[in-house]
Amino acid sequence: MTDSLFNKEVLQAEISQIRQFDEQVSEFGELIRLTLGQPDFPTPSHVKEAAKRAIDENFSFYTQTAGYHLLREAAAAFVNEKYRLDYNPDTEIIATVGATEALAASLLTLLNPGDKVIIPSPFFTLYESLVRYAKAEPIFIDTSDTGFVIDPEILEKTMNEHKDSLKAVIFNYPNNPTGTTWDKETVMKLADLFSRFPEVIAISDEIYSEIVYDEPFVSLGEYLRQQTIVINGLSKSHAMTGWRLGLIFAPEYLSEQIVKTHQSLVTSASSITQFAGIEALTVGKDDAIPMRDQYLKRRNVVVEKLSALGFEIAEPTGAFYVFAKVPERLNQNSYDFCYDLAKETKVAIIPGSAFGDAGEGYVRLSYAASLDNIQTAMDRIAEYMENK
Repeated sequence: MTDSLFNKEVLQAEISQIRQFDEQVSEFGELIRLTLGQPDFPTPSHVKEAAKRAIDENFSFYTQTAGYHLLREAAAAFVNEKYRLDYNPDTEIIATVGATEALAASLLTLLNPGDKVIIPSPFFTLYESLVRYAKAEPIFIDTSDTGFVIDPEILEKTMNEHKDSLKAVIFNYPNNPTGTTWDKETVMKLADLFSRFPEVIAISDEIYSEIVYDEPFVSLGEYLRQQTIVINGLSKSHAMTGWRLGLIFAPEYLSEQIVKTHQSLVTSASSITQFAGIEALTVGKDDAIPMRDQYLKRRNVVVEKLSALGFEIAEPTGAFYVFAKVPERLNQNSYDFCYDLAKETKVAIIPGSAFGDAGEGYVRLSYAASLDNIQTAMDRIAEYMENK
């Protein structure tokens, strides 16, 4: 077999460095894993019961391409109540196979070869892969000097530099890997900025929107409705990562094109999962609150312990990650630090380099783990640091 057999972008792509590293350190035996962004809570019981009923009642057929209408109605009501968003369930909401497929369908619909897409960095590397698969070019903005939140002035400068071929900007708040969240003022400034670039689309990945700790979450879709594709889903809010239910909210002129790509990729989302989703978005609309409260307790433990050990942290205000700067005295890059830590202490965390060049020098810890495991992990990291 020769390389000419394959899409060149796929050949050059790598399996997620997050998962690569997680598998690599498995050789060290039983670990406390603070690696993957996966809630450690079970899916709420009432949501599971709804799925069982759907199976027993033989809802096992294709749904409408965009998803069951009841699901789209539930999604419309949910985001209206939670985030003041107003989308027509008939024409502006699409149920997808996870937020991953929502992103893929959106980007493949928008992008032509040679288009450019701005991605604030550090970032979830799926964004870069999807942009490259569409033979478009990612343009990265380092946010490490602005508290890991995009600065509208820096963004405007970059947009002007690439305006002839710029098609989209991908946002992710609350952010993976940093846990930072934008505020209303920033969102309003961004909306004003995009009004001067009417041909550029904002893709706002808001999958962690239900896990915010201080102020209520503000969606870009509230202030930039006609130029925004809002991506969301139930993986994080309802501990349903394996169920694979994502949601696209976008104005009709965008949705009517995205749904074609969605249909070609997957036909429709799982019928059983969609029935579970109806339950989650209605009866379980506040299911994330007790989980969020537990995450907050865990966050506080991690931030306090790591700060005392000399790690610099942009305090996370959402999601369930801490992005910590490796103390310079250790003279280790992020990979070497994480590899050595796993080997010596049996605690696994992710090198910041897995999230782009702007992540080098940092490490990501997921506190989607039990408080007992987190406290044990912090004790082991403290012992490791004392011996360095």
